[in-house]
Amino acid sequence: MKPNIILFTTDQQRGDHLGISGHPVVETPNVDSFVNCGAYFPNAYTEIPSTTGARRCLLAGQGSYRCGLVGYSTTEWHEPNTLAQVLADNGYHCLNVGFRNLHPRRKLYGFHQVVCHDIRPETDDYWDWLKEKLGPLACERGHGCDVNGWLARPWHLEEEYHPTVWTTNVALEQIKKRDPTKPFFIWISQMRPHSPYDPPKFFYDMYINQKLPKIPVGDWASKYDVPNPGLGRTTGYGRLMPEQNQRMRAGYMGSCTHIDYELGRMMEILRSGRQGENVLKDALILFTSDHGDMMGDHHLHRKTYGYEGSARIPFLIRYPAGQDLPSGIFKQVVGLQDVMPTILEAAGIKIPNSVTGRSLFKAIKGEKWREFIHGEHSPCYSLQEAMHYLTDAKEKYIYFPATGKELFFDLKKDRQEIHNLSKDPAYAKRVKVWRKRLINLLAERDDGFSDGKKLLLKREGWSPIAEENISKKGRQK
Repeated sequence: MKPNIILFTTDQQRGDHLGISGHPVVETPNVDSFVNCGAYFPNAYTEIPSTTGARRCLLAGQGSYRCGLVGYSTTEWHEPNTLAQVLADNGYHCLNVGFRNLHPRRKLYGFHQVVCHDIRPETDDYWDWLKEKLGPLACERGHGCDVNGWLARPWHLEEEYHPTVWTTNVALEQIKKRDPTKPFFIWISQMRPHSPYDPPKFFYDMYINQKLPKIPVGDWASKYDVPNPGLGRTTGYGRLMPEQNQRMRAGYMGSCTHIDYELGRMMEILRSGRQGENVLKDALILFTSDHGDMMGDHHLHRKTYGYEGSARIPFLIRYPAGQDLPSGIFKQVVGLQDVMPTILEAAGIKIPNSVTGRSLFKAIKGEKWREFIHGEHSPCYSLQEAMHYLTDAKEKYIYFPATGKELFFDLKKDRQEIHNLSKDPAYAKRVKVWRKRLINLLAERDDGFSDGKKLLLKREGWSPIAEENISKKGRQK
């Protein structure tokens, strides 16, 4: 019997903002519990630290270059073997509820049913519902906080009208109305903790008066130390005032906990049989996020960076009942490209040749695993910040093609990336090893980052669309 599958994702959630990760303040008891009947991967990274590209990696089981995107773009995607399409072709009823950031917004991409939450009201089922409930002036962002900004405050309406609650409710409704003759796959995509940082008051109050961990600032980050007031509300860098940081972080942490409570509420309803059966018993659940949020680390905000705050993500699995697999913490380095093959293996479905990721069940069983993972992002906030990174969760190498700058961090001693060791003689051999790895990896692409002997500069912007960066020679290969 094929398992029901629940893919529960958040947007912009840092990998260290879980209780199970060891965060000293953040509470996420429901997802933390997965470790007792599943697997927690503390060394999970996004291949593209912004939404659309990351979701392509997740939904096609492909790395950044292979999914056709190396940054952020609103282009249509033409991948025939999406996760939903493969599952649908093999008898699954496929549902999608919540924030997508796929383009066009309502293209099905293999799903049978899509109910959207978006940042644009013209393609947003949540906004339509909110106006039906509260009138034509009702607005998700009526509190004045920006969808890509650092401002934060409690949710301005009753908790039942929050989009996180709406997404859970609609997901439960879709599961209830599913085709009962088929196993189901549902992608529940919560937009938070992506800004606006606006959890209901109860969750905001959990953190606003807490003593929060000190914000890390690297010895390499002085150029981002631009003080407020004067910073734009959607700035990519700058040093906020202490009270602004406190509100921002409290709003973000409160959003993480609010989502966790909604996950717990959903699981309780599915377990209770209120929908006719214990849907949860035989369900595989995966919990992850598309990328993180810098949250002021190194005076940086938002995403697209290769640093831990932006690139590291939460990743947990809850097994279906009866699975004879070890539970606990697994330290292999994993990525979003591993979601699709994991789900397909659980469903007993052949994995398409287009997939570059690997099933996490292989890691769980102790089979041979990748040495490191590669991530990248094309120019977004600025040309200078576009980067490639490699990590095995013990060390990290970052290369900036526009300037030739390198950063190297010893994550075993310095997971907050305070000290750049790229020029430290004691680490020269290690830097050379990682540089060579990136040279070899990028040489296979022939898109101007490597000639096979050295890394190349790219002092002009390049497209987020992978194919547009390939040379004529590369297209003929």
